[in-house]
Amino acid sequence: MLTMTHHNLKDTFFMQRALKLARRARELGEVPVGAVAVLGDEIVSEGSNCPIKTNDFTSHAEIIALRKASEKLNNYRLPGVTLYVTLEPCIMCIGAMIQARIKRLVFGAKDPKSGAITSVFQVLDENKLNHKIEYQGGIMAEECGAILSDFFRSKR
Repeated sequence: MLTMTHHNLKDTFFMQRALKLARRARELGEVPVGAVAVLGDEIVSEGSNCPIKTNDFTSHAEIIALRKASEKLNNYRLPGVTLYVTLEPCIMCIGAMIQARIKRLVFGAKDPKSGAITSVFQVLDENKLNHKIEYQGGIMAEECGAILSDFFRSKR
């Protein structure tokens, strides 16, 4: 279900943190994506893309942040958690969020190649799923998109 409210200062604050993590990933030669898991007003965990360094294709920023959040909260379910991600998540990451039962997803730039929220698929709009995640995209989309564009431009 799409929340139509304009993003607030809290969303911007946590997305700025996710962008900092994306920059860290870029410095390590990884696709610059960052994710921050938040419960209430507190950062529970963070993640940056690192599949190249780890030789693990599941090492997306979202998966790293969710795993760390489960460890920290000592629970395989993460009710009440909002995940902030600089890029629209892929199908794998959305699957993990549904399994974790997070409450809300906030993402920055759209991913026209593999985005599973609004771009390629609309997984969270599927009524057959047993868990609904609120979502909102386009938060700091320009900044989140620019870091990715610059990264891929530098690779060509």
